[in-house]
Amino acid sequence: MTLRSRAGNVRRKILSAVYQRPVALGAIGPIVTFTFDDFPRSALTVGAKVLESFGARATYYVAMSLMNMTNSLGEQFREEDLFSVLDRGHELASHTLSHLSARRSTCDAFVRDAEKGEEAIREKMGIPSSGNFAYPYGDVTPKVKRNLGARLTSCRGTIGGLNGPSVDLNLLRANSLYGDLDREEAAKQLILENERRRSWLIFYTHDVAAGPSRFGCFPQLLREVCSFAATRGARFMTVAEVMKELGQQPEVPMERNLQTESRMRNQFPMHSSRWLSGDICG
Repeated sequence: MTLRSRAGNVRRKILSAVYQRPVALGAIGPIVTFTFDDFPRSALTVGAKVLESFGARATYYVAMSLMNMTNSLGEQFREEDLFSVLDRGHELASHTLSHLSARRSTCDAFVRDAEKGEEAIREKMGIPSSGNFAYPYGDVTPKVKRNLGARLTSCRGTIGGLNGPSVDLNLLRANSLYGDLDREEAAKQLILENERRRSWLIFYTHDVAAGPSRFGCFPQLLREVCSFAATRGARFMTVAEVMKELGQQPEVPMERNLQTESRMRNQFPMHSSRWLSGDICG
């Protein structure tokens, strides 16, 4: 193991240990959750179709500044895709506004960008996001974990492993689902371990395409992993659905505009505004 790898392992252990917001998973597992970050259009046009064929729904973590852009992950989401996510029963969650790294910015700047991301979703959709969040690049610092976590329902990272029996709402564990069928066996072993422990397994990826980026996956991989989880009897749940069963998804009344009311009748209750004025990261 290289010095850099050892340093990374130490950093992940520290991040996992500090400023936890633990909640017991209880007996609701085994659960499998699929999540998409940013999100590229293919995560919806291709990825959602695969998941829906097995009765699964996903959590889409959206960075609103990426709307209508094209980058190394391919074409990013359009405005109508945001409504389609909700119409099809998936979850719309937040990923900051500008896809900012918590390790390459100050704590104050990162928390403000996360707040702006929430505001952008609220302005576009007429309602807030689900209150669930993913750190861009998986980057997080102890200070950000402490200060941002209390403002959101959950925060997901990219540190691998299973969630449970105690779930840290400030840093949900998640596992990459990248590449082709050569990654299938590793994903299946995670599903089997998740079944044995009756815990909560979260997968994350980006684009889903015949020629994906190195941060995406082939449709065949997503299909085989989802199919295997289904045959093993895992519960497919979005992050918001898990939070609701854990009693963590706040039910807060709010105004909804007429344009979005019909789209949101079957969605989960959204979180209240928890953002604090004044010194953000004191």
